[in-house]
Amino acid sequence: MHVKKKFKLEFELRSSPKILFSFLSSPNGLAQWFADDVVVQPDDYFIFKWDNEMQRAKLLGVKENKSIKFKWEDDEPYCYFELEVLQDELTGDVALSVTDFVPEDEKDERARIWESQVETLIRVLGA
Repeated sequence: MHVKKKFKLEFELRSSPKILFSFLSSPNGLAQWFADDVVVQPDDYFIFKWDNEMQRAKLLGVKENKSIKFKWEDDEPYCYFELEVLQDELTGDVALSVTDFVPEDEKDERARIWESQVETLIRVLGA
């Protein structure tokens, strides 16, 4: 088994932080760019569906209009993925920061997957 390491990606977006955050935190918003369908269960679990595949993630934390953090149910105990809205105080520029954990030899592939997902998000946002 490969040890997973933390990595971060950052994407500039033309969006208000509030609108961007709604696409990161609501089932409807996530279903428009991240998964085919998203269902929230009462125990703070999100079910993400892609084609015939399902993954369950525990919601670890939310900072309103700032960040949301999930942990895949079947992942290593220390692993999570976080979507964070960044806004430059001087310029007002908005970016999406993605933190994820992946084995070193899968880092490039995972980065391409995130890039593809965020491209979809950009199209949906009209950014």
